[in-house]
Amino acid sequence: MDKLPKIALPVVFILIALVILISKSAVTIKSGEAGVLYKTFSGGVVTDKPPMGEGFHVVAPWNDVFIYEVRQQEVFEKMQVLSSNGLEIKLDASAWFEPKREFLGKLHQEKGTEYIQRVLLPTIRSAARSVVGRYTPEQLYSSKRDAIQAEIYEETKKIVDGQYIQLNEVLVRDVTLPATIKEAIERKLKQEQESLEYEFRLVTAQKEAEKVTIEAQGKADANRILSASLTDKILQDKGIDATLELAKSPNSKVIVVGGGDSGLPLILGNN
Repeated sequence: MDKLPKIALPVVFILIALVILISKSAVTIKSGEAGVLYKTFSGGVVTDKPPMGEGFHVVAPWNDVFIYEVRQQEVFEKMQVLSSNGLEIKLDASAWFEPKREFLGKLHQEKGTEYIQRVLLPTIRSAARSVVGRYTPEQLYSSKRDAIQAEIYEETKKIVDGQYIQLNEVLVRDVTLPATIKEAIERKLKQEQESLEYEFRLVTAQKEAEKVTIEAQGKADANRILSASLTDKILQDKGIDATLELAKSPNSKVIVVGGGDSGLPLILGNN
């Protein structure tokens, strides 16, 4: 019985060592993740092989596995930048990105697990300052948000592509101008709108006046042409035609009134 504790103690130590060994050797990589293997005694970070995929893995207990999320992620950033005329603009933006899986070893070796803070966010800030600095507050407020969003994306992508990061999209969520500048821009836009509306009314009235003038001119031209075509002979023929039509009435009696050689008869009915 005295020997039992002396035997049990080493067994306990061996069991504890086995548990630690197994826990250090077993690695589970979850969905949407990948692992970078670090070999302590043979070359450090493994960069010449694909990263470790999802599932259960057994590694040597003296090696380490660094796990990265390789799904698309989103990072938010609030920035204060200057417009082309030196006014301070607040910009809220976010970026959709993911590490390039095939270069995950290189990313870990050169940038580390803090690559978002070390590479991505500073690049977005730099691109935003560069792009916004090309525009006036009026342009940023009214019509250029899509343009600056696209330009920030292109400038950021150009840099992070070489840093083993895949940039999928940059979204400008809000552009905040100083209150006084915003009010001045809104007043200016309102005045421009009122001016455009006044010009529209003037153009409409001018076109209506031109229409009336054209119609009046057309009537005058028609009357002039008609007057020029009504010779004495035509008038006499039309008077004869009218008299003949009137003579066909059964209730008429004839009164003839002459006006010289060319005078027309007038027939009146009175029964």
